[in-house]
Amino acid sequence: MSTPMRAEPLETVLRSATQQVVIGHTTRFCLIGERINPTGRRIFQDQLRAGDLSAIERDVQAQVEGGADVLDINMGVPLTDEAELLAKAITLVQKISDKPICIDSSVVEALEAGLSAYQGRALVNSITAEDERMAQILPLVKKYDAAIIALPNDEDEIPMEVEKRITLTRKIIEVATKEYGIAAADIVIDPLAMPIGADQEVVNTTLETMRRIRDEFGVNMTCGASNVSFGMPSRHALGAAFLPMAMTAGLTSAIMDTRTPHIVEAVKAADLLLGHDEWGGAWIAAHRARQAASA
Repeated sequence: MSTPMRAEPLETVLRSATQQVVIGHTTRFCLIGERINPTGRRIFQDQLRAGDLSAIERDVQAQVEGGADVLDINMGVPLTDEAELLAKAITLVQKISDKPICIDSSVVEALEAGLSAYQGRALVNSITAEDERMAQILPLVKKYDAAIIALPNDEDEIPMEVEKRITLTRKIIEVATKEYGIAAADIVIDPLAMPIGADQEVVNTTLETMRRIRDEFGVNMTCGASNVSFGMPSRHALGAAFLPMAMTAGLTSAIMDTRTPHIVEAVKAADLLLGHDEWGGAWIAAHRARQAASA
């Protein structure tokens, strides 16, 4: 019986003005720091409405110190000009950090403003398999030579079946590559991590979706790391277990709060054990940094 052909693993290259980050199946796991986001943070929202961006500087520092490779920036604040605010935030972050940026917005005008302000090669968060959403955002991704996060759900539902997620992933990749000329390497699929507290089988479904996407398409993947543990106690323990499991299934990055050393350390351990940390360089460097900090 012949073994099915596995797709060639692809690499997604992101850049700031001075630094390059590669997301790939044979490289270290990419940590996308998610904290620069006002959702659920009333004081931060009030500061941003008043034109005070100082909290962004603190959040950037904390995410970078925690190990973020890329910084996700979301400025979705009600009663503000999101496009103007996002462009200002990106300009500020570029002055204080050399990390590549993931530009996170559901507003097309804000995405364009952010891409226009950014110096480098960004990751855009995100599209779905909805035709209208792809038609709005994929031309921007092509125009600014960016990469894109894509979720395999459509206007009908968030599918709970692996096969439907694979069908929608195939649709996204075909539309992006054939209609817009975007390289498959620049499509990062979010395989839809769902809360384990709502349904016992959702994580198994997500892991199987990851394996199928890796084997059939070779594209990179990301997810919201905290989604799985939502509503459960000891969330950091669940995150620290889930991400290494997901890495063995093909997950190559995650959007997460890197201020959680328990989870970051679990990811770095998995990198070492999977052979993605040459000679344990990153693992040893992190250990020495902790020793120096405690001393």
